[in-house]
Amino acid sequence: MAIEIKAPTFPESVADGTVATWHKQPGDAVKRDELIVDIETDKVVLEVLATADGVLGAIVKNEGDTVLSDEVLGSIVEGGVAAAAPAAAAAPAAAAAAPAAGADEDAIAAPAARKLAEENGINLASVKGTGKDGRVTKEDVVAAVEAKKAAPAAAPAKAAAPAAAAPVFAAGDRIEKRVPMTRVRATVAKRLVEAQSNMAMLTTFNEVDMTEVMALRSKYKDLFEKSHNGVRLGFMSFFVKAATEALKRFPAVNASIDGGDIVYHGYADIGVAVSSDRGLVVPVLRNAELMSLAEIEGGIATFGKKARDGKLSMDEMTGGTFTITNGGTFGSMMSTPIVNPPQAAILGMHNIIQRPMAINGQVVIRPMMYLALSYDHRLIDGKEAVTFLVTIKNLLEDPARLLLDI
Repeated sequence: MAIEIKAPTFPESVADGTVATWHKQPGDAVKRDELIVDIETDKVVLEVLATADGVLGAIVKNEGDTVLSDEVLGSIVEGGVAAAAPAAAAAPAAAAAAPAAGADEDAIAAPAARKLAEENGINLASVKGTGKDGRVTKEDVVAAVEAKKAAPAAAPAKAAAPAAAAPVFAAGDRIEKRVPMTRVRATVAKRLVEAQSNMAMLTTFNEVDMTEVMALRSKYKDLFEKSHNGVRLGFMSFFVKAATEALKRFPAVNASIDGGDIVYHGYADIGVAVSSDRGLVVPVLRNAELMSLAEIEGGIATFGKKARDGKLSMDEMTGGTFTITNGGTFGSMMSTPIVNPPQAAILGMHNIIQRPMAINGQVVIRPMMYLALSYDHRLIDGKEAVTFLVTIKNLLEDPARLLLDI
């Protein structure tokens, strides 16, 4: 009996998705709850699991195809036997050590790729194709040729590694590789352009002396980690706490525009920008104003791991009333972050630099960080934006204020 494989039910904010990767091919054996195919949406990659044991049947939607909510992707033949199983069992172990003599002819390859492989002595069977249905492209062969040149002469021959998504070319190469933009990057690009086109966005700057926060962290980081089951004390939790306190005092910065209305939020859902292999993602800490430093750090650590593993859920990526991004982790000294609509503002953190500062008439060296607040001037006045950023500065330069609520 054939069982349909369907795309997940997308939330209202997601119109469709793209088939990213089929982890099984027709005829392959599958087990219940085994990962079959990944669906990439504007926000996250959704995993589609097998609902029964059997064999993968026909694939209806190929990689790169657009799919709608609950649309059929393929089928599973329940109780079927994998076509490749008998051949695999009968094949001697030595056969896996080297490709068959006629393997080149069996490989699916573009004519230009086949010609280039012959000219350079490349066995097509050893090249993993990145084209449609596993077809070996000319770029795949070029990568194999470069890998062969880079390998030591005395080293045993190895199968060429698949071409990377962002290729590294040798000096003098005049090779071009065209790859489709991921849905996440395409969506980010679209939203950033829309934000700049539809919003009266300005950025105000200030600087914060990180001496007290760094001293507090240095003094208590070991005890903090021990007391909170391995959760490490970083700088981001101080900024989140300072931001939530400042948002209480300046509710317009925590608001959003909905048509002709201003929506004031009585909670602080803080989006924390996290870098991943798929691009920048912004998971949200719900009710961050109620969270302790340990809860904030634990939540951020969990988001970071999920982002690296591609496991962030749709719910974790939606909403948010205010965003914090930390370009300082990559060495940024100054930037103008772009507001994430429908939010009204975003706080940018930057690198901590030891700089000479005039303190009480004396020149001293202090760890300084530039802060940037980009905001929607339709909703937030310049005075309000500047005062909001100064409040964050004052809270961080005297962290006791966070505890005393002053």
